Amino acid sequence: MVLFANILLALAKLVELASGLLTLYKYILLASVVVSWVNADPYNPLVNFIYRATDPILRRIRRHMPDTGMLDLSPLVAFAAIYVLQIIVFDTAYHYLASTSMSIKMGGY
Repeated sequence: MVLFANILLALAKLVELASGLLTLYKYILLASVVVSWVNADPYNPLVNFIYRATDPILRRIRRHMPDTGMLDLSPLVAFAAIYVLQIIVFDTAYHYLASTSMSIKMGGY
């Protein structure tokens, strides 16, 4: 049973890592918004990376949104989706897996 509890704890840690990667992606998304405001050089390697990392997701979101002219709301939708995913899916999964693991280790199952 301890082995199963450790496997569940490892899965919980993987879920926590995935949530951390989404946090990192939020910072990249924020950098994309700032870069779009200052009209940076698109040939700069850092700007190029930011656009390549965020454009596929933002393009998919823009496809389903109404045209708002010059105002691009797709980063806000992406932020909201990431927050919902982190809070509802990842936090719930982490707490469930971690508590189940501890319960198994304590002999509750």
